[in-house]
Amino acid sequence: MTPITEVAGRRLKLSNLAKVIHPVTGTTKGELLHYYAVTAEALLPHLGDRPVSFLRYPDGPDGQLFFTKNPPPGTPSWVRTTPVPRSDDPGARQVVLDDLPSLVWAANLVVELHTPQWRAPTPAVADRMVFDLDPGPPATAADCCAVALWLRERLAADGLECGVKTSGSKGLHLLVPIEPTPSRTVSAYARGLAVEGEAARPALITHRMTRALRPGKVFVDHSQNAAAKTTAAPYTLRARARPTVSAPLTWAEVEARHPLELSLDEMGDRLERHGDLLGFLLDPARARALPP
Repeated sequence: MTPITEVAGRRLKLSNLAKVIHPVTGTTKGELLHYYAVTAEALLPHLGDRPVSFLRYPDGPDGQLFFTKNPPPGTPSWVRTTPVPRSDDPGARQVVLDDLPSLVWAANLVVELHTPQWRAPTPAVADRMVFDLDPGPPATAADCCAVALWLRERLAADGLECGVKTSGSKGLHLLVPIEPTPSRTVSAYARGLAVEGEAARPALITHRMTRALRPGKVFVDHSQNAAAKTTAAPYTLRARARPTVSAPLTWAEVEARHPLELSLDEMGDRLERHGDLLGFLLDPARARALPP
């Protein structure tokens, strides 16, 4: 029998709560839902007004994984959706998660949460810029930290502030609040910085996606600034062997080459200790224009 619970006035059917999703740690689906419920205060503002895409892994990270932008079958009528521009489907809509019941409903599907860098009312006009730092073995998380520090300094030279979070695997994401800017302009600027980084640190950085060029270097992926692309949201769980989180870090942790895999069990203490380390992204006064 599927249990029904009430969340902020909405009745939800929650299924298979005892099912083990991460066999390595024995983490159950119920524990994943509990994680999202207790981190909602920090997580929801980062999803606010952004169309959400889901990477679903209902049978765990070793089972079938499927990525969807469309609202899943059975989406409740009270879950908000928004129209999104899509050349192949002019009537396309996506889910927006802007309250606790909607978040718990989505978590019951067992999902990673991904968003674009723009908000629903202004498609393809970004208010964030992102760099995804991905180490190509034998490059390590420590190499990602070195690149993150280089990028922070370079962005600061252009008057831009950035925050940092783990990817949920071995990489890092840098997030930059910007004044609303066409995504194509943001993409061009981000690519320029990645190219500049490769020229400045050729033994460490590559801006090209070609696998053969990446061993021993950190790929600075600027492509997620394209309007059609998405990035794992802050605090989302990831479909990895362990229940890792795309977790905000302090710059002191980056400077110390802190281990870059943080699990759901660590996030409660971190939020109590640090608050939302990426909260500044939500303050329009912290956004800056890209240089001309």
